[in-house]
Amino acid sequence: MTTSTPKLKLYTNHGCPWAHRVHIALAELNIPFEEEIIDLSVPRTPEYLKINPRGLVPSISYNGKIITESAIVANFLADAFPSHLIPASTDANGPLVRAKIAFFVDTYFSKAAPHYFKTSFGKLEEERTAAGVEFVNTVAKELDPLLADAAPFFGGSSKLTQAEVLTGSFVLRLYTFARPEHGLQPISLDDLAAKAPNFDKWAREVSKHPSVTGIWNEEKMVSYTKERLSKLRAQA
Repeated sequence: MTTSTPKLKLYTNHGCPWAHRVHIALAELNIPFEEEIIDLSVPRTPEYLKINPRGLVPSISYNGKIITESAIVANFLADAFPSHLIPASTDANGPLVRAKIAFFVDTYFSKAAPHYFKTSFGKLEEERTAAGVEFVNTVAKELDPLLADAAPFFGGSSKLTQAEVLTGSFVLRLYTFARPEHGLQPISLDDLAAKAPNFDKWAREVSKHPSVTGIWNEEKMVSYTKERLSKLRAQA
């Protein structure tokens, strides 16, 4: 366990769901940090490419050591600052809980997320609509059973866990962009609630948690996403 507060700097962009993961972790861990916003709409500066040659966000400087890639950064923070997010691997039940969280996150991104992304980036409207149906069906089959004991968070927890840290920014976007008044994704939240009630109950709690919504600007993100998708579809 750390004996003194390390010097932590986060290179981020508040519109990026991957970087958003680290903000959730930092909020839950209540760690002080310096922040530098990286403009993703322009080529990266030579200075930032020295920090992260891939030019991606997030990156963190931890006492001068650079760590990149959102899941790696979030998991590093959870290990460096022991908390309610995830048990230590040396705890009696730690390895099992960590394995269950890892399986849930992997299932979210390997099974459900491809359909979700296709609802936005599919070339044809028919393709996007079909992807919305597949997303709901996949969530019902793959994820809903894994949330049967959510209380309201993963694994029966009353607090956020690393499962929510790594999926929360995407859940927030799902439950925002799929709302009828925004019409950004052809996913029926009513169907999702009917077919995947455990997931829906969990996701609604995740989507309103202060650590998840802390950097969220709904109006700005909806406007940006509409403009981005309009341009992409015009080029299709």
